[in-house]
Amino acid sequence: MFKLHRRALARTALAAALSSTALLAHAQAWPSKPVTLTVGFAAGGSADILARAISQKLTGVLGQPVVVDNKPGAGGTIAAAAVASATPDGHTLLLVTSGHAGSGALYPTLRYDPIKAFTPVIKLAATPVVVVAPAAQPWKSLNELLDAARKAPGTLNYAAGGGGATTTALAAEFLKKDTGTDMVQVPYRGSGPALTALLSGEVQVGFEIPSSALPHIQSGKLRALAVTTRTRSAALPDVPTVIEQGIRDFEVIGWFGVLAPAGTPAAVVERLNREINAALQQPELRERLSGLGLESGGGTPAEFQKLIASDTQRYGEAIRRMGIKVE
Repeated sequence: MFKLHRRALARTALAAALSSTALLAHAQAWPSKPVTLTVGFAAGGSADILARAISQKLTGVLGQPVVVDNKPGAGGTIAAAAVASATPDGHTLLLVTSGHAGSGALYPTLRYDPIKAFTPVIKLAATPVVVVAPAAQPWKSLNELLDAARKAPGTLNYAAGGGGATTTALAAEFLKKDTGTDMVQVPYRGSGPALTALLSGEVQVGFEIPSSALPHIQSGKLRALAVTTRTRSAALPDVPTVIEQGIRDFEVIGWFGVLAPAGTPAAVVERLNREINAALQQPELRERLSGLGLESGGGTPAEFQKLIASDTQRYGEAIRRMGIKVE
């Protein structure tokens, strides 16, 4: 009996060793062709800027090009659907924003499950949302904007890059609810088109990520009225928070991350996580992200999964409670 038990243990250990060897071989063989990082928003926006910065770093260490593929529209769900149905071999990835956590509640007829269809890889960065207005508008503070909205309900138009379940769009909805104001969202396919509309005067207000809006704020073309985090942004230290301007407990934090299709080999996910973590620690990239108003991320796939689950519950409850619908 003892000998049989030892043989069974030996077979188990051998199987485990072979499995580990196979996973290691797969990770070493990957990637065998260019890797596509799919982005659900138009070129020029914050998600696109971050995707290109990360793809450049990964290209340098993976031995294969990492190509950014923009598939804008429907709050990022067009891109997510494409990646959800892709072969789970690590050659197709998805860059998501925190709006991904609200997509299931906002789009009840999605062809994929926003949680089950993907394997979390890593959180890339965190960011506030900044409320902006063209310099030609008279508002010097958030409260002046809100007063104007209350005096003429439903007449002020605003842009929230990507529309739908994006964090910028949800920040606008949360602010309208908490302040009893009525402004009308004009949907765009990403931060780039939204900012173009804002700068041309097509809309009067914008809810943006600092990485997209910062150059226009610095040039004086846009005026920053508030940031949605509890503390001021290092990139916009002179811009007060929404809380500072009298709206208690208001906080919206956006994030960016990388997902792979469900079923992607663990060894590939682990290598991606390791390489991206290393890239995020490089002073050059950290400085670049900081200059864009982004706080560098990192961590394990499990930590990112926990964040997604938490925000999925929070955003889903808010969307259903406020009756937010896709126009």
